[in-house]
Amino acid sequence: MPKKLGRPTDQRMAMLKNQVSELLWNGQIETTVDRAKSVRRIAEKLLTVAIKTYNDEVKVTKNVKNAKGDVVAQEFTNDGPKKLAARRRLMAELRDLQEIRGEKEKKENFTARVKDIKHPLIEKIFNEYAPKYAARKEELGQGGGYTRIVKLGQRRGDAAEVVILQLI
Repeated sequence: MPKKLGRPTDQRMAMLKNQVSELLWNGQIETTVDRAKSVRRIAEKLLTVAIKTYNDEVKVTKNVKNAKGDVVAQEFTNDGPKKLAARRRLMAELRDLQEIRGEKEKKENFTARVKDIKHPLIEKIFNEYAPKYAARKEELGQGGGYTRIVKLGQRRGDAAEVVILQLI
């Protein structure tokens, strides 16, 4: 049974949703032991869903007008039904984090980089994490175990056990 973490259900679910999103975006977070175990449980399930469906794609041909006004057949790659369902589930379970402009990155370069990306966290999961963990699954012959908890000691003030939760 999941822990209640001393919060009402709506606050607890919002906190876990935020922490899972931050973990998947940054690769690691610092939190307490009980929160880390709850976040790990959710994050690993979401990663498993993405890994099982990341390569479900369908090629579609559409007629598009080009710059001269001529109708030209162009080929697009769309999500298959399983990947689309997984993408929608991830969007429901995670907070929609947006791409941040680099320190010395020009506005034009940033705009060009993020022009076609509507949900950067979801794209990161499907394009980076899913292929990496699928290859790991094939290599080791096991699924799961995508996160690790490293204990740091007690926090000053309330002596809560603090850990770093990170993606392997």
